[in-house]
Amino acid sequence: MTTPAPAVIDAADLTNFLADTFHAAGCSQAEGRRIAENLVEANLSGHDSHGVIRTPRYLGWLKAGNLFADREVEVVTDAGALMILDGGFGFGQTVGPQAVCRGMDRAKELGVSVVALRHAGHLGRIGAFAERAAAENIVSVHFVNVAGSVLVAPFGGSERRFSTAPVAIGVPGAGGAPVILDFATSLVAEGKVLVASKGGKPLPEGSLVGPDGKMSNDPSLLYGKIDPTAQPNSRNGEGALVTMGGHKGSGLAMMCELLAGALTGSGATGPGYDRIYNGMLSIYMCRDRFGAEDDYAQELRRYVDYVKSAKPTVEGGEVLVPGEPESRMRAQRTANGIPLSADAWAAISGAGQDLGITPPQPVA
Repeated sequence: MTTPAPAVIDAADLTNFLADTFHAAGCSQAEGRRIAENLVEANLSGHDSHGVIRTPRYLGWLKAGNLFADREVEVVTDAGALMILDGGFGFGQTVGPQAVCRGMDRAKELGVSVVALRHAGHLGRIGAFAERAAAENIVSVHFVNVAGSVLVAPFGGSERRFSTAPVAIGVPGAGGAPVILDFATSLVAEGKVLVASKGGKPLPEGSLVGPDGKMSNDPSLLYGKIDPTAQPNSRNGEGALVTMGGHKGSGLAMMCELLAGALTGSGATGPGYDRIYNGMLSIYMCRDRFGAEDDYAQELRRYVDYVKSAKPTVEGGEVLVPGEPESRMRAQRTANGIPLSADAWAAISGAGQDLGITPPQPVA
């Protein structure tokens, strides 16, 4: 197979291709489209690390029996405002939304709810859950860990002890754009290292630390020697990702492991796991239980405008609030298509072709 050049793919075409690919791999049509839409939406939002580049990895997990199609969450505990759910190692794009919907419904009933989701397949971009809740006027907070994915060194260490441990918080926009905070507690997400290893955007210097304690941006520290014809395996590298913000990010990562891993019963990150999966602890709060909508809307807009009015550090620059970069990128890529590096497009299109699905032609 000839390796394609860097490509720009229309979002709708890419969604249809991936939906057909996951359906051919054994997912129902509905689940195949749900996974495809979630991955493409991550790319549209500029979060390429959680987007379509995950396709070959998901398919490999499904084929190996480490991930299961069309699962329904199991209710382990229902104690009113608290629910504990088990995802049964189903696709995160299926069991994740099920957990979110249950949490939102219970919050609408009681004003607040806490949902512990254990044993979920890779949940994708957690900010999508915060966006979904904010669209229904619900504030949400999400702590996530990735059992079996030991990637990140604690502050002061050069050996892996944490997962990338994402956090997402969503605040309804009161008629305007919501404020959505979504980040990994590592300096960069593992998916960004994956993108860089496939010829995509290089990593910032100091994103990784080697066993000798020296900082680097070389993806091979995470994956070992990189074979462009194979999926990188993070267990092959001798180095580690570093946390954002030094000791502060390290502390937050540890809390994610304890809340999303230990407290939920999903398991905190560490060696000995035979698969990679997520735990998530989510808190949902109905905005309308906190007071009048008009008062909230006025204060939200006042404060957002106040923050954005700060003088930029560079001439012609702009202060952005959480969620704005994603919104702008979504509009741009919806109109112009999703850019993919040559290696990434080769892996994604090849995965579909292996299942008999013809990839779309690039728009550029």
